[in-house]
Amino acid sequence: MNSESTVSSPRRIERLISGLPTSDGAGVKLTRVLTQDLQQRLDPFLMLDAFGSDQADDYIAGFPDHPHRGFETVTYMIAGRMRHRDSAGNEGLLENGGVQWMTAGRGVIHSELPEQEEGLMEGFQLWLNLPAAGKMQPPWYRDFKAADLPQLQLPGVNLTVIAGQSQGLAGAVQRERTEPLYLDLHMSAGSRFSQPLPASHNAFIYVYRGQVSLAGQSVPVQKMAILANDPASDGVQIEASQDSRLLLIAGRPLREPIVQYGPFVMNTKQEIYQAVTDFQSGKLVA
Repeated sequence: MNSESTVSSPRRIERLISGLPTSDGAGVKLTRVLTQDLQQRLDPFLMLDAFGSDQADDYIAGFPDHPHRGFETVTYMIAGRMRHRDSAGNEGLLENGGVQWMTAGRGVIHSELPEQEEGLMEGFQLWLNLPAAGKMQPPWYRDFKAADLPQLQLPGVNLTVIAGQSQGLAGAVQRERTEPLYLDLHMSAGSRFSQPLPASHNAFIYVYRGQVSLAGQSVPVQKMAILANDPASDGVQIEASQDSRLLLIAGRPLREPIVQYGPFVMNTKQEIYQAVTDFQSGKLVA
């Protein structure tokens, strides 16, 4: 069972990454898959957190009010319900299969709080950097229900296109400068999937169910595979040896300085000092 193949020289795996168990917000347990030391290598992506538990104590306190400046957050909810509110007046309920895309820009204070007291909560939050010229743009927010996300049923593969383009399908969000590609792939055992990628784009996959292989190298569950940047490569080919689910994420690097201090990501230390000052003086969203 094969999806339409348009890749003749697929990328290989550069290395496998195991996420770091940690907590964030008011004690939500999660796994930080893309850590700060990988930001330059996976530019324009700054962070990927995977969270998943059926124990309410692991997530019930949620993420109370906290600030952001200088990047975008993409929250993809596999299971559960989370309420978003922010200082720009936006509010939305993130449910099974839905995506919340927020551009913090010059500044926003928001909260993400569970609207459940039991059951499974599972999902991902990806941080996408903004170019220097766009870091102080006005904040923006959009909720996408599962039915709003473009999907395609291929032989043995169910494809959801959150951002970018795949198999002729345009995703829910496009970004001209960073050109992010964000796919969720549900692959049946024995299926294959091909995705063209510019050789200059940084790319990785994260397997959250099952096991897949790229160029003969297997990627077990809960592992991230960084894909090598080979000038001769034209994309990625993925094979599933068992029923599997994974994220494929790629983007055009900004190649700009990255200076992070907690929830602020700018290009210089001075800009970070200004963000902290603005937050402390109540001017973050002014």
